[in-house]
Amino acid sequence: MSNAVKSTVSAAVMASAVAAAVAGVNLGTVSEAHAAKEKCFGVSLAGQNDCAAGPGTTCQGTSTVDYQGNAWKYVEAGTCETMSVGDNKSGSLTALTRDVPA
Repeated sequence: MSNAVKSTVSAAVMASAVAAAVAGVNLGTVSEAHAAKEKCFGVSLAGQNDCAAGPGTTCQGTSTVDYQGNAWKYVEAGTCETMSVGDNKSGSLTALTRDVPA
């Protein structure tokens, strides 16, 4: 194998190793960011939930009522139950029966 070919192969191997290392760092960051969040029910506006909006819905963006009790949104960990949405309503770590469409 000539020196030029060895140099090209070495560069390709090095580039692959760097790419793999960067990808690993990004995966860790995503996991850490997700771990710093919690599902908070009853705080999203209609059509802006992250998932779970009860029977007959699919997922993200399917809530039909503001602050729908069975629809959740990711919020910073530890903040859900302190969120006030007016009229003595707050977020919950579990699904609620309030403001659920008929």
